[in-house]
Amino acid sequence: MTRLKSRFLVDLLLRSTEAAGGFATVLAKGDDTSGIILVQCSERGEPGPLLERRFSADGRYIWEAVGPDDAKDGELRKNYQDRRQRADPDLWIVELDIADAPRLVAEWAALT
Repeated sequence: MTRLKSRFLVDLLLRSTEAAGGFATVLAKGDDTSGIILVQCSERGEPGPLLERRFSADGRYIWEAVGPDDAKDGELRKNYQDRRQRADPDLWIVELDIADAPRLVAEWAALT
């Protein structure tokens, strides 16, 4: 099974978000080939869930909600991201600001 490079997937997510009328940016650049991708979702500046692309037990990629339960707690959210980045310096952190960002991520994930 061919795996697409993380950089390619991040670029695709950025372009998909912008094409749908949203804003997307890379907050932390990870490993181009195999970095894990963490997506910080928001809508009109209001924080939403953190979604992380991980391997499942069957070797496929899945998206899981991660981080603090209260997405609006900016300090807890930032602390979580900092801990993840210290634990995995290859981590990509991408911010999306678009209506229903988790839906966009799910549609994008279906393409990959």
